[in-house]
Order: sequence, then structure tokens, then C-alpha cells
Amino acid sequence: MRVLILGVGNVMFADEGVGVHFVKMIENNFKFNSKEHNLKFVDGGTLANHLTPIMADSDYLIVVDCIDADGGQIGDVYFFDFDDMPKSINWSGSAHEVEMLQTIEMMDLVGDRPQTKIIGVIPRRIVPMSFELSDEIKKSTNLMEKIILKELSNLGFSYERIDDKGVQDMADEWKKEQF
Repeated sequence: MRVLILGVGNVMFADEGVGVHFVKMIENNFKFNSKEHNLKFVDGGTLANHLTPIMADSDYLIVVDCIDADGGQIGDVYFFDFDDMPKSINWSGSAHEVEMLQTIEMMDLVGDRPQTKIIGVIPRRIVPMSFELSDEIKKSTNLMEKIILKELSNLGFSYERIDDKGVQDMADEWKKEQF
């Protein structure tokens, strides 16, 4: 089975970039092994429908992104199967989220969507040209890490921690690489 962990978001808009930075953090901090499965990490940024070939080439997809949820609080983490998306999730936090939702729905219509799970977190700051993540988002990544490690374990991956960088470390590294 080909498993894809896809981080999406605009990394230049503070908390909006948590999906990308979180996926980079997991890829950096852990070494994953499986005799049966392949694992790929992708920084999807705000590419949405341009990611369809990469997503369609997978059997199992985990999308990590900011979401909006009725009744949710900043930093709340949601983990759900795309087929059973809670009605409280409305994906209205940013323009790219609507595009990602539409991209997944489009793939579903043509039969190309892999089994899809979403790890979503409610952001505090969506500020242009900021790489500083809010304290709520930084704290929420502890739960997000537990969720993704458990999910990958359930899929048959073993793992070992090889580093201990935080999500803000990854945001800072991304900024240094780009500027």
C-alpha cells in the first residue's frame, strides 16, 4: 500500500501553514519502516487540484490542514475519515481549504480518491507574511503527533524518533530556506 501524508496550507500566513510545517516535523523527527507499505510526505502548500496526480497515485491519504468547525476552539484537533466528515466542519477558514475540499470531492466523483483521512486544527492567526505560530497551534501538535503515529502504527508502520524539533522550528527553517 502507498501511503501519502499531505501537509497543506499557506506557510506565509502564520497558523495557516501548520499542515505543511507539521508534516515536515513528523518527517524530520521519525524514521518509519514497513515491509509491506511505502510512505511519502508531501508539502502541498496551496496547490489543491494540482496535487491530484500525487494523491491519485496513493492508496491511503492523510491530509493535514487548518479547518473551521462550528463550536470549535482555537487549537482544537479533529481527526476523521473523509467519508464521515462531521457536519460541524465547514472548511471556511481560508480560500485554499475550499479548493482542497473541492479537489477531494472531484477525485471522489471520478473514482480516483484514495481512502482519505483528515487531521485538522483550528487556527488562531492567519496573518500575511508571518511565520510565527500561535501557542495554541504549537500545543495542538502534540495531539496531532500522537494521532498520526497511532494511525501509521495501525497501518503497519514501525517508527523510531530520530530528532525532536517542534513545529515552530520547521516554520523557522522554511523561512530561512526561502529568504
